[in-house]
Amino acid sequence: MYSDSVLKAPASLSLLLLAAAPLCAQARKSVFMITDAEGVAGVCRQDQTDPKDAEMRQLLTGEINAAVDGFFDGGATEVTVWDGHDGSQTLSALTIHPRAKLIIGEAGLTMLMERGYSALAFVGQHAHANSRGGVMAHSYSSLGIQNMLMNGKPVGEIETRAALAGWYNVPTIFLSGDQMAAADLHAIVPQAETVAVKEGLSNYACISLSAEEARGQIRSHARAAMEKLGSIPPYRVTGPVTLQIEYTSRHALGTDLPEGAEVVDARTVRYHGKDFLDAWKRYRGR
Repeated sequence: MYSDSVLKAPASLSLLLLAAAPLCAQARKSVFMITDAEGVAGVCRQDQTDPKDAEMRQLLTGEINAAVDGFFDGGATEVTVWDGHDGSQTLSALTIHPRAKLIIGEAGLTMLMERGYSALAFVGQHAHANSRGGVMAHSYSSLGIQNMLMNGKPVGEIETRAALAGWYNVPTIFLSGDQMAAADLHAIVPQAETVAVKEGLSNYACISLSAEEARGQIRSHARAAMEKLGSIPPYRVTGPVTLQIEYTSRHALGTDLPEGAEVVDARTVRYHGKDFLDAWKRYRGR
């Protein structure tokens, strides 16, 4: 005859499994979203990118909130939005999605990736400098930087931020922006979900989707991106990395360059690192 403890063991085990199930189901799935303005539907002129431009703020916030909805639709448990445009003074806690968290100010050299986010996303993103067909394409600073190269290839915010996230094992899963920005991300992360909200005709001219259509597509693709989480690999740049920055004439090199920086000419400097993060720290920590 079996003892009571043996007979009760299966029931106890079942209760433990049932108690653990909700914890597994609620595993943290966090998205870190970087926002910009040049890649927003309906924004095609430089004057529209002023952080206090009321229409641009409304258009951008609408796209951000659509993406947040999409990520939650796809299973996200947390979405953190970094106001990444022009001094982080574009977004408002009054109008941002009620379930999102908003970062205002500098996110730091590592973009807080050490906090262990599940995924990186871009909304309102532009292509890298000198991209033919890119709307207001530039790399970090349209006034200060002429070109940026990583291991000899042109890059901008998309490539370097995806590489930084990848160094921390965080995949880049989504981007909305102009057609060339979408192409930039697909070139390094083919599996990522992208939404091209406009086609560039020239640097300051475009064919744009309506705000309503852009938001609908963004929500749909953000959900699809979240559902693909785990099948999109982080973007990793392996081996030694060289970052080369060519500044504009008005921002020619000064005398305060960090130790180890290689001066190429009056406007160009190289930073060498044993890996991406090392090169990035040498450049951003200058």
